[in-house]
Amino acid sequence: MSLEKQLQERSGNQCELCNSTSSLTIYEVPPVSIVNTDNSIYVCQNCKSQLDKTEQIDPEHWKVLSETMWSEHAAVQIVAWRVLSRLRNESWAIDNLDILYLDEESLEWAKKTGDHESDATVAFHQDSNNTRLYEGDTVVLIKTLDVKGSSVNAKLGTVVKNIRLDPNNTEYIEGKIDGQTIVILTKYLRKG
Repeated sequence: MSLEKQLQERSGNQCELCNSTSSLTIYEVPPVSIVNTDNSIYVCQNCKSQLDKTEQIDPEHWKVLSETMWSEHAAVQIVAWRVLSRLRNESWAIDNLDILYLDEESLEWAKKTGDHESDATVAFHQDSNNTRLYEGDTVVLIKTLDVKGSSVNAKLGTVVKNIRLDPNNTEYIEGKIDGQTIVILTKYLRKG
């Protein structure tokens, strides 16, 4: 039986975190070396995007953890613990975290990603108008920029297509101007 079929059966074909029945998929609870039912859970796309930090965490969405954190499956408990830890500024989350017991081995696994040390906010690349930028977007310069170490002059209004996001700094993107790849600060551009 495939992993997905096993998780569907185990979960009753619903998200193991929020009980949703739409857009379900497998979430591998990091760190994972060999994927199996012990380190995977069945989640909805809403939960997955928040767990993957591609969307901001929505505290209201996670209030259901007060019910689902009691799952008999360690992987579900660990994800619940991580989410509750990230939401520790919410009183209901702290209350649930105080009563959620993880054995020593599960607690060690839960702490491996370091998620429990960060808060609920996720930093995204945003333009000068606070519009979220994505890989491959087109942007327009809102200021004439001198490019150090180059004869390229990036003028106000220059269109930069197919940008790349710097994975280490949300204030930087990379794009090509006159055939040369340059780094541009997000505060000097707007989404095109």
